[in-house]
Amino acid sequence: MANLPIVYALSDSIGETAEMVARATASQFSSADIDIIRVPYINSAEQIAETVREAAKHTCVICHTLVSPDLREALQQQAKDYNIPTIDIMGPMIDAVQNVTGLVPRLKPGLVHKLDQEYFKKVEAVEFAVKYDDGKNPLGLLKADIVIIGVSRTSKTPLSMYLAYKKVKVANVPLVPEAPLPQELFQVPSQRIVGLVIDQFKLNEIRSERLKTMGLAPDASYANIERINEELEYARSIMRRLGCPIIDVSNKAIEETANRILDVVHKNKLANQ
Repeated sequence: MANLPIVYALSDSIGETAEMVARATASQFSSADIDIIRVPYINSAEQIAETVREAAKHTCVICHTLVSPDLREALQQQAKDYNIPTIDIMGPMIDAVQNVTGLVPRLKPGLVHKLDQEYFKKVEAVEFAVKYDDGKNPLGLLKADIVIIGVSRTSKTPLSMYLAYKKVKVANVPLVPEAPLPQELFQVPSQRIVGLVIDQFKLNEIRSERLKTMGLAPDASYANIERINEELEYARSIMRRLGCPIIDVSNKAIEETANRILDVVHKNKLANQ
């Protein structure tokens, strides 16, 4: 390998994988000064021919992550004409998985990075949900894909996190009669707000259990039926004022409510296209 001072890393995408393998290989030869040249976004046999002609001027090896069979074949033939060794990083793995599973590969470049982008969208949505949970920062209401409102213990936070994993940016605001509402809430279009309501007795049961876990008396005003009715009536009045969709979460699982909200988000996206 001391006679191979240049490694060309070719790809029909951005070429990070090929370059990473090349650098990992070069690191095993501490006494060698191996140069690595990344050649990304190859989409034609002409590009391959030009790259191989340039590589032939040097002592080199070519590694690649080309997924197109035509491009792989073109590289193999061109490199053979110049007696340049090539390493196919992706091809053998794709063939092996296909043989074992019987599945047909998509053979589209850049899919890993598309998946990475989806992952980062999810992380961004989760961070958003944490930052704008429980009305912490009203500025988030104007940035959210959807704003969830409701009284305490209507699953606003669990819903926000669940939807965040679906890459939806969610802010939520608790509705408490004594607490003033942020003015930003009234600047959000009604179709981007979802109100949550719940049966009074169901909420009483949930709040009583919550008080027990906190070591507090179950007859505290937090779980008092009259207080709960007062809060629910206040919440409904705010929802009517906002003109937003309302979902009764009394006997719904988080997933079911989340799917209802996702329908709202989807309709909003269609309306804005």
